[in-house]
Amino acid sequence: MDKQGVRTSYRACVLGLVLVFSGAAVPVAAAPMPSPSPSASKVQLPVVPARLGTASDQCTKASATVMKSVPWAQRWLGLSGISRFTDGAGTVVGVVDTGVSAKAPGLSGRVAGPATDDCVGHGTFLAGTVAAAPQKGSGYTGVAPGARIRAVRGTDSTGVPSASSVAKGIREAVDGDAQVIVVAAALEKGSGALTAAVAYARKQDVVVIAPAVPDASATASDSSASPPTSFWPAADDGVVSVLDIDIDGQRPDGERVPDRADLAAPGQGVTGIGPVGKGHYLGNGPSVAAAIVAGAAALVRAYRPELSAEEVVQRLRSTSYPADVPEIDVYGALTGVASTDRPTSGTDTDHAFTPLAVVHEGPAMVRSLVLMGGCVLFGLAVWSGTVLVRRSRSNAKPGL
Repeated sequence: MDKQGVRTSYRACVLGLVLVFSGAAVPVAAAPMPSPSPSASKVQLPVVPARLGTASDQCTKASATVMKSVPWAQRWLGLSGISRFTDGAGTVVGVVDTGVSAKAPGLSGRVAGPATDDCVGHGTFLAGTVAAAPQKGSGYTGVAPGARIRAVRGTDSTGVPSASSVAKGIREAVDGDAQVIVVAAALEKGSGALTAAVAYARKQDVVVIAPAVPDASATASDSSASPPTSFWPAADDGVVSVLDIDIDGQRPDGERVPDRADLAAPGQGVTGIGPVGKGHYLGNGPSVAAAIVAGAAALVRAYRPELSAEEVVQRLRSTSYPADVPEIDVYGALTGVASTDRPTSGTDTDHAFTPLAVVHEGPAMVRSLVLMGGCVLFGLAVWSGTVLVRRSRSNAKPGL
């Protein structure tokens, strides 16, 4: 069985056994099952750029291809079953990047702020990853399609970030009532102003999320032999540091390694929207994974509004799927189904990721359901045996 099947079965076993031993007369609520979709290799999508070459370069053009099936990342996250809990409505997510197009499909009417235009397209892609609503004829949707976006800029006109622009963007997002902020940048050098901006956000009870390392397309340096390094604002206190994994649960060879990473999420070959048109793009890198975690945080904040930012972060960590860097489990974060031996933070390891593949076709899911049924039957057998023993004892005559 692949690890997505194990993941589903694990969650189902926990729920099934809890219901059995609690005597609840309700059906087992298994984890949402990913919808079938063809292989991503059958759909050719353009890659959204992280930056433009020069200020005179043309803006990113519309993609001509629409992803009609459910993309792998959405299936990996189990988004099809999340809407029963919440869609993130009532939350505001600040996106600190190249801006967010207010005209982007799936975001119309839910984008506000000082940067509602986006020539590069990367900020719009991240915003769509967080909150794009489903569109007719497409299987794509954002993690929290009911959330609103606060668009602020953390880069220059070509998409190059700086500590000062990111610091300004964080403060603008906080002042725009954002409850969650995702920063696209991973800077080699921080600043006092940037650290102060993060502290300002934390004081205002805002969840701040950032990539643990830069996207490969955003740096020209040879990172294959680089030692573990800190990047900002992910290295600042209280920021959720995120790494990317692909469809096989791995990171691309030669990617930078951070000193610390709190969570991992899909971030390679992820489908998303662009600043214009109805077509879709592919996005790559830890910044994309950070946007997925931001969407998950928005869902938790909408579903459990009484939780503080710190408690939301702790919930995301404690319900994550065990791996060298814990992998985000959106369903678990909402339901609160967690194992006591699950890690609560990232570790300073060599980050040799345990594969976590997406469920492609039926057999793996059938095996998952069989295992789930076995768990429930086991629980019923134990419970029934306990009842029979108790009855036999109560019916036994004294002295026999």
